[in-house]
Amino acid sequence: MTFAPLLDIVNLIPRGLILPPASLFLVIVIGLVLWRRRPRAGRIVAGTGFALLAFLSTTGGATLLVAPLERLTAPLQEPERAGAQAIVVLAAGRVRHAPEYGDRDIPDYIALARLRYGAHLQRKTGLPILVSGGNGGIDKGNPGGSEADSMAAALREDFGVPVKWLEGRSGDTAENAAFSAAILRADGIHRILLVTDAMHMPRASAVFARAGLDVVSAPTMFFGRQPLSIHAWVPSAEGMRRSWYATYEWIGLAWYRVRAAGGR
Repeated sequence: MTFAPLLDIVNLIPRGLILPPASLFLVIVIGLVLWRRRPRAGRIVAGTGFALLAFLSTTGGATLLVAPLERLTAPLQEPERAGAQAIVVLAAGRVRHAPEYGDRDIPDYIALARLRYGAHLQRKTGLPILVSGGNGGIDKGNPGGSEADSMAAALREDFGVPVKWLEGRSGDTAENAAFSAAILRADGIHRILLVTDAMHMPRASAVFARAGLDVVSAPTMFFGRQPLSIHAWVPSAEGMRRSWYATYEWIGLAWYRVRAAGGR
């Protein structure tokens, strides 16, 4: 039995409708629609959606999703003794046409955190770096190329760190792994330090291992370990961002396991 047709149908659902806050607003709307015919059920549904929206908009509430996800990985100790042959840094996103950089594309703040840690590891280990990220290629009036191009420029120009390989074709983490593995195997590289943020690491390390690489996880940007103050229970954009990201990664982990079971 194959899951391929079902996977293709599920993949058509817009991500924005599945993830908070849009999914929670949808729950609230459904509750309000129900309210006229079934007041009690409508109040429960709308109230639940509103309560979850408020709770997950706090950094304290987001921690309930973030902390278990981050516990699936751990900070790298003594990277110079890991026996790795290369460092792979994964893209996150980019800022288009940054005016302060002459309208070039630059890595966004999530990608920049990954690059900073990648540079730190390169200085400690002396290992060559591969940067991986496509998503867009060269659009009209944008000579910046792929996300990998903007990442490599940041490492070379801002961190003074050389980049040996660029993988600029991938559109998601599974393709990051497949295309990077092909490049590295051609140079006899089999064991890597994989750099991404802690929430993304469980999914990323799994697909890189499935691509045939021996992965040493090198996560950065841990949020679940931060102490919580009274301000952590005040709704904020950062709280919702963390909830959105953690939900995305939990769904991604489940999705990749289903794909693997379906032979995709």
